[in-house]
Amino acid sequence: MASLPLAHITLIDLTRARAGPTAVRQLADMGANVIKVETRDVVEGDSTAMGFDFLNLHRNKRAMTLDLKHPKGVEVLKRLVARADVLVENFRPDVKHRLGIDYEALSALNPRLVYGSISGFGQTGPYGDRPGYDQIAQGMGGLMSITGLPGQGPVRVGIPVADLAAGLFLAQGILVALLERERSGRGQWVHTSLLQAMVTMLDFQAARWLIDREIPPQAGNDHPTGIPTGVFTTADGHINIAASGQVMYRRLCEAIGAKHLLDDPRFKTLADRSKNRKAMNEELNTVLVQKTSAEWIDTLNRAGVPSGPIYNIQQVFEDPQVQHLGLAQPVRHPERGEMKVQGLPATLSRTPGAIRQPAPAHGQHTDEILRELGYTPAEIADLRRDSVV
Repeated sequence: MASLPLAHITLIDLTRARAGPTAVRQLADMGANVIKVETRDVVEGDSTAMGFDFLNLHRNKRAMTLDLKHPKGVEVLKRLVARADVLVENFRPDVKHRLGIDYEALSALNPRLVYGSISGFGQTGPYGDRPGYDQIAQGMGGLMSITGLPGQGPVRVGIPVADLAAGLFLAQGILVALLERERSGRGQWVHTSLLQAMVTMLDFQAARWLIDREIPPQAGNDHPTGIPTGVFTTADGHINIAASGQVMYRRLCEAIGAKHLLDDPRFKTLADRSKNRKAMNEELNTVLVQKTSAEWIDTLNRAGVPSGPIYNIQQVFEDPQVQHLGLAQPVRHPERGEMKVQGLPATLSRTPGAIRQPAPAHGQHTDEILRELGYTPAEIADLRRDSVV
């Protein structure tokens, strides 16, 4: 599809697990010609067993098998590299050097190559050779110390946030490198890690320590600094309300018919509300429990106070605004039939991305890609005979 913004970009995907494929998916959805290079054996957790995770993560890609431990396999990869714009890998740092497919080796073949890498802890340093895993990064990056109820002990976040953030940051870095290449004519090595991503995602919580030397505690469902912002009880469940700041707090109290709280000396200022947060939440809940979640959400939003429901995942995709935004997109799979995968999180007005094809079967496009590289039928047969592909 020529209208897709990255249709002119060819990307070699050597990634496994989640962080690397997340980076590649951003570019594939925007039209990049992605060639997913897989091992000849189906790897548990990264297979074409038609599992929901694989089908969502690897859409918009073609797949070929290749044994990179075989010299002929490396030759095939180098032929791919010669005509590629981007290569993405998430091997442990020493593996690519051992295989002879590191940035220095491949950029010598194609100086315009943008080479993207994700590791657990960085390409160098005292932890450079350690294996990485999302929950390990959540712990080392400080996130688990500020997640959960006060005094609960460390709690992991319910999504692989370190993997996902690292993938997003790498995709951003690759796009910047491609833009810079237009000026210099040269590619470069772009790399990040789960630890870098996780520490970066701490954002204002990191700044609390770096600037004010304050170690943030667990705050549960209450926002650490914006008060009152948190989860509140209604007649039929719970809702989120965000009413930090004097103006918003006044709007909240007026909208729920609790003007008496505005004159309560315990809650007059942000500092007062922070000091007496538990008592303030109890006062608010006493009023909010009198009406349903839907009633309060409507009342508060009309008053200009941010408020919203707390959904399970089914309810998320049933919400009319989520449906309006196209956050679930249809695709037809040859084995699973009609299904939906996640839509794109950003919309380009003139050249939007698209879900063009389902995740590929294991090695589905091997012969097709080899033919594009100029291999003859006899040469392809030889590669198969030698267990290269």
